[in-house]
Amino acid sequence: MNTTKWSIDPTHSEVSFKVKHLVISTVTGYFRKFEGAAESTSEDFDGAAVSFSANIDSIDTNQSDRDAHLKSADFFDAANHPKLFFSGKLANNGGEYKLIGELEIRGNKKQVELDVDFGGVVADPYGQTKAGFEIEGKISRKEFGLTWSAVTEAGSVVVSDQVRLHLSAQLVKQHVEETAEVTA
Repeated sequence: MNTTKWSIDPTHSEVSFKVKHLVISTVTGYFRKFEGAAESTSEDFDGAAVSFSANIDSIDTNQSDRDAHLKSADFFDAANHPKLFFSGKLANNGGEYKLIGELEIRGNKKQVELDVDFGGVVADPYGQTKAGFEIEGKISRKEFGLTWSAVTEAGSVVVSDQVRLHLSAQLVKQHVEETAEVTA
C-alpha cells in the first residue's frame, strides 16, 4: 500500500470565517498564516488523514481595532493560545465528502463535521500535482470558549454565536511512501 503525502499551498488557498454583527450584517475575517497536510492511501482521498493549524495573530477582518479585540482574552486569547488546530479524516460516501475530526480553539476541543467539495487532481504547468477542496461548516463560538457578548440598548446581539467557516484549499503532492503490507 502506498501513502501519498500532501501539503497545503498557502499561495493558492484561503481560510475565512463569517459572523453576524448586530444580526443585520455579516463580518468576514481571514487567517492569513496557516499550514496543513494530508496523507492519503487512495486517489479519491477517502480515509485521508488531515491536519491543519492557523496562527491567531494572523486574523484580518480589515479593521485593526476589531482584529486586536479578536486576538484579546475576550475572544481567541492569542497570548495563551497562539494557534487553532484541526485533526481528522476525510470520508467519501459515493462522491459526498465530509471532513470529520477534532477542532481545537483556545484549548477547547470539539468534534466537528464539515462539508467538502472535492475539485479533483491535476498537474500544473510546473509539473506539480495539485488537489483542490472547498470545505465549509458552522460552529458555535461559545463552545470553544469565545464567550464575549454584548447587547445593544435595543436588545440586539452584537456578535452572533454561530460562525461559518470556509477553507479553499489547494494541496501539493509531496511524495509517495511505500508501505509494506502485513499478511497474517
